[in-house]
Amino acid sequence: TPLLVLGYLFYLLLGAMVFQLLEKQAETHFRDQFQLEKLKFLQNYTCLDRQALEQFVQVLMEAWEKGVNPEGNSTNPSNWDFSNSFFFAGTVVTTIGYGNLSPSTVAGQIFCVFYALFGVPLNLAFLNQLGKGLNAHLITLERWVQKPGRAQVVQTLAVAIFLTTGTLLFLVFPPLVFSYVEGWSYGEGFYFTFITLSTIGFGDYVVGTNPNKHYIPVYRSLTAIWIVFGLAWLALVFNV
Repeated sequence: TPLLVLGYLFYLLLGAMVFQLLEKQAETHFRDQFQLEKLKFLQNYTCLDRQALEQFVQVLMEAWEKGVNPEGNSTNPSNWDFSNSFFFAGTVVTTIGYGNLSPSTVAGQIFCVFYALFGVPLNLAFLNQLGKGLNAHLITLERWVQKPGRAQVVQTLAVAIFLTTGTLLFLVFPPLVFSYVEGWSYGEGFYFTFITLSTIGFGDYVVGTNPNKHYIPVYRSLTAIWIVFGLAWLALVFNV
């Protein structure tokens, strides 16, 4: 236990140092760039003072926190249509919680608490059962490859095919779709895919939120279904 505690703390410290090394300078650059843009804005629009600009920035921040994208206009699709609500419900029970959207009414917040209270265990039970089903197919595959006369290379090849198929379906191909639909690079799509399926869910990349794009109505619902099966497959891989 002491070694595990020390190893865990060391891993956290290592991560903190690496993230600080990689991100702090970029953050400083973006902060300075933002302040410079505000100064340019005030110079171009002399009818505004700094206080008025800061108040407007605060309004933008509050809008973003409420899930309203400051880009576009009032004709933007609702964040709470059925497809988006279905996607949000999935992020609640899977504990992904992107953070870009949350209930703003007291009734919605209270319902979310009880919905998650019962939904998270239900999701775990569902994923466990789904994992058992996938595991049964894996056991059948294992029995097939372990029959007498089949070389070790065949067994290794069968397991490799199983892992490769899941990797292609849940980690390799989805970023291609997200890159095409969202306009992200493949690296950004892969980053979103892993952050989602690992239930980290930072919320810096979320599908279906660009007001300048027209998404099919079931786009986010299909993404939610992909997330559920991806979670089950990833849990099975970790178990293996």
